[in-house]
Amino acid sequence: MVVMGKIVAAQGILGWVKVQTFTEYLDSLLDYDTWYVGNEQAWRPLEVLEANVHGGKVVIAKLQGISDRTAAEGYKGQLIAVPRAELPEQEEGEYYWSDLIGLSVENLQGESFGTVDSLLETGANDVLVVKGESGEKLIPFIASVIQQVSLKDKTIRVDWQADYLK
Repeated sequence: MVVMGKIVAAQGILGWVKVQTFTEYLDSLLDYDTWYVGNEQAWRPLEVLEANVHGGKVVIAKLQGISDRTAAEGYKGQLIAVPRAELPEQEEGEYYWSDLIGLSVENLQGESFGTVDSLLETGANDVLVVKGESGEKLIPFIASVIQQVSLKDKTIRVDWQADYLK
C-alpha cells in the first residue's frame, strides 16, 4: 500500500470526510474508486461514492458505510492508501511524495536534519519540509541538492550545510 493522504476531519452532517492529500497534485486521489482506510497494520477497502477538491486545499469524500457526522468523526486520523500496483510506474530518479514522507535527511557530512514531514510544490521545484530537533527546515528537492534517496534505508542524503538551515 502507498499512503496517499489522511482523514483530518468530518465535513458536514452527511458523513463526508475531509482529506489532506500527500500527493503532488491535489486531485490525484480522485483517480481511484476504492481507497484503503486505516494504518500500516490494517487496511479496510472503502468504495469512494463521491469526491472532489474543496477550497483548493483539501479533498472531501463520501465513502461507503460512513453515513453521518459521528461516523465520519470516528475516521479522523486514519490514513488513505491505494495498492502500489495501481500506481503508474515511476521513472528512475522520480519518487512518489508518500514514499519520501518519514525518511530521515542527512547531509554529506553525516549531520542529521530530521525527517521529511511533507513536501511543497513551489512552481519552480518541490521542497522537502524537514522537521527535526531544531524545528522545521525547507530543502529544495532538486538534483544539485539531493544526492541519494534510499527507500530501503529510509534516508535522503543532501548536499546542504547545516548553517543553510538557520
